[in-house]
Amino acid sequence: MTTKQGLTKELEMSLDRLRKTLSVFDEEDSAFAPDPPLFTVAGHVAHAADSVDWFVEGAFGAGWRMDFEAMEANTRAVTSLAKASAWLDRAYAAAAEVVQSASVEALSEPIPDRRIMGGAPRGAVVAAIVDHTAHHRGALAVYARLLGKAPVMPYS
Repeated sequence: MTTKQGLTKELEMSLDRLRKTLSVFDEEDSAFAPDPPLFTVAGHVAHAADSVDWFVEGAFGAGWRMDFEAMEANTRAVTSLAKASAWLDRAYAAAAEVVQSASVEALSEPIPDRRIMGGAPRGAVVAAIVDHTAHHRGALAVYARLLGKAPVMPYS
């Protein structure tokens, strides 16, 4: 199992890469979506934030919330990129706090609610958060291009 510091660093780098992608957007871009059923810019960020909370709650809290319709409605209700970004910052900070406060043993214990991630170690949610956020970062890079903006290299 990766160290707590390593897991925390992965969260920090994931957030940093997403912030770099978001740096090309303005608040006026909040409502942009290339097609109405798709998430808006603000919706992508809110969904990413909600998913960080969801992964942490699933692995370390009461278990996996499975009301995806309600979760989607909650994130789609966020129409401000600034508000979505603030939620994202809070979610990542809370995730890092949970990882830092957990014992190494707790991070290695299987997730009790086996419906998602099949009983993987609790600490494995960090990789899931990073992977899920990367998916939305990629979509947002496409949105930036559609708005005539050049995405920032997230790894520099």
